[in-house]
Amino acid sequence: MGGLANGVLGLWLAAAGSPVVDATEVVEDLVVDMRYATPDNFLKQKVYPDGARCLLLPQTAERLKKAADTLRAQGYRLKVYDCYRPIAVQWQMWKIMPKPGYVANPKKGGNHNRGAAVDLTLVTADGAEVEMPTPFDSFERAAHHGYQGGTKASREHREILRAAMEGAGFKRNAMEWWHYDLPGATKLPVLDVPFSAK
Repeated sequence: MGGLANGVLGLWLAAAGSPVVDATEVVEDLVVDMRYATPDNFLKQKVYPDGARCLLLPQTAERLKKAADTLRAQGYRLKVYDCYRPIAVQWQMWKIMPKPGYVANPKKGGNHNRGAAVDLTLVTADGAEVEMPTPFDSFERAAHHGYQGGTKASREHREILRAAMEGAGFKRNAMEWWHYDLPGATKLPVLDVPFSAK
């Protein structure tokens, strides 16, 4: 794993005038749980460096703030699992699951690679987890937005998140309750920016 991490880190080049912002500087009460900086993800390995931040395009971060403001009034906060994703990590994911719809083909790049997608969930005002239909990164039917099984509470929480995110101008991913995109994101460039603060 050390070789992979070092190889991936070598591809994260510093660039002056970064096109992305740290989402925690826009959404001050954002909870950050970058799952790919831990082994707690579908890859079962750490592929982000320690100190990985939730980086987003400014317009993505501003929409996230709008959603967070809406949810705060309802007693919730947002917790992010993934934001900007380096293209080298996209290749690693594609090797494990080359399944469009779940993992973007790295030849084209996905919206995470553009800073234009965010994976997230709800937590209470004090940061406690709320029930959702599935865990993050679940590739089962229960993760789909149209799924009507599971508990009433899990479906209600999914809908509260969806309403806030779509109300802020995001587009949902039909197969992943946690994934939201900036409209028109596929027309934006794939980025290569540093993860960690200097």
